[in-house]
Amino acid sequence: MKVLIVEDDEKITAVISALFQVSRPEAKLKCASLGQRGVILVEHYCPDVVILDLNLPDIDGLDALIAIRRFSNVPVLILTVRGEENDIVRGLTLGADDYIVKPFKPMELIARISTVLRRQRTSEEKLDVHCGKLHFGSSIRQLYFGDRLVMLTVTEGKIIHKLMENAGHVVSHSMLAGAVWGDIYPGATDALKVNIRRIRQKLEISPSEPQIIQSEAGTGYFIRMAV
Repeated sequence: MKVLIVEDDEKITAVISALFQVSRPEAKLKCASLGQRGVILVEHYCPDVVILDLNLPDIDGLDALIAIRRFSNVPVLILTVRGEENDIVRGLTLGADDYIVKPFKPMELIARISTVLRRQRTSEEKLDVHCGKLHFGSSIRQLYFGDRLVMLTVTEGKIIHKLMENAGHVVSHSMLAGAVWGDIYPGATDALKVNIRRIRQKLEISPSEPQIIQSEAGTGYFIRMAV
């Protein structure tokens, strides 16, 4: 497993490195203290997961995320002191797969990373699910609507996969959160809303008037049987 840490605080980088040495000694770590350098490394180092700070010396971490998402769907976990709701929503909207606010619990960070990677390793057998014109390609990130390829993040893929498995039935917020993050965590419902909005923007003809992914107020979401 290759991990890219984009963080300018050497103490934080050292803590994360020590965590991996203990819990995932096989992991190969590469670090960047600048956002632009991090973007370059994503392209050339091809990491399995990126841990991204937002307060970087050269560019905002969100701008780095935007640049990464132009060419890569690598799982990105934001780790930052910025815990305002607007920052969290924007980070998830721009394509982050998870968001952790500093100060963080070391083992929670490792658990979140493991969950992101576990989602990414969804087997091809599990991807063999169809719902009308919707079906997956060879990856949880590749969703086809008829012949049109829609590229998703791992989180988006897991959400719509769960909805497709239960087409025609409402999937509760807690069930979706469990499928995506392994358990409910604070802010899961809001994170689901952000990801559903992103999926609709990619999939629906008119995202503000969705025809594919429907909402059940206060309960959850569902996909119509025939789309």
